[in-house]
Amino acid sequence: MTRIPLDDSPVVVLLHGWPGLPSDYDAVVDQLGGIRVIRPDLAGFGTAHRDLASDAEATAEAHAARILAELDREGIRGNAIIVGYDIGSRIAQAALRAEPARFAGAVLTPAYPGIGDRAASPALASVFWYQHFHREPVAAALIDGDEDAVRTYLGYIFTSWRGDDAPTEPPHLDEIVAAYARPGAFAASLRWYRANRGYATDAEPIATPTAMLWPGSDPLFPVDWSDNLSQHFADVRLEIVEGCGHVVPVERPDAVVAAIRGHLGNATGVSAPSRPPRA
Repeated sequence: MTRIPLDDSPVVVLLHGWPGLPSDYDAVVDQLGGIRVIRPDLAGFGTAHRDLASDAEATAEAHAARILAELDREGIRGNAIIVGYDIGSRIAQAALRAEPARFAGAVLTPAYPGIGDRAASPALASVFWYQHFHREPVAAALIDGDEDAVRTYLGYIFTSWRGDDAPTEPPHLDEIVAAYARPGAFAASLRWYRANRGYATDAEPIATPTAMLWPGSDPLFPVDWSDNLSQHFADVRLEIVEGCGHVVPVERPDAVVAAIRGHLGNATGVSAPSRPPRA
């Protein structure tokens, strides 16, 4: 858990994706300056891989309950801004549905329930194959605990998911590989894919004001899949992040920071201090 404490500051909760770490948000935190930040190590991923005992503890709802409990321990009862990409977005959505009064705003990326069955289309098998692979025991058998295999596989994932303007690998790839190459770590991260299949589509729309950052060059989620946002978010602003691939906080931290700042007035009535982007 990483925090930047500042009395009377708003609180921003940053949830990482797969295969990621809290450090996915390093550039975001730098640009937010003195805003108080909470970056959980999501249980079952990377350095926190030993924190789950079963697939039942890996559901988005179980993750959300742990996030809400952490906010309780931190004394945060409301007016937080929650941010998530990839699986972090899904966990954030579960938290927003469970306790909407906690949050003044949300900054999310795809996916969301309105995508429906489109990701399961046979035409997209070449894109979403990894989800099926992750649910099979052979995935862990081939990769878990083998640093070279982890580097090759995760390097391929990042290369496949990046936007045209992004570097060929994330700046903290060595850190990610070291975390996921620990014996048991890669296998533990795959619990997510067994525990979370599809979305429940009968839930009430999320009422929290939401900025949906949709990567314009994400190979997983085409922009036209944003067509059902208004059915699942009562107060949503769609922002297309042109040229960006799947891992938005790494590729375009400035877009994440701008969206967070857009919510700060709801939380505190003040604007975020700014810092120049990292070189």
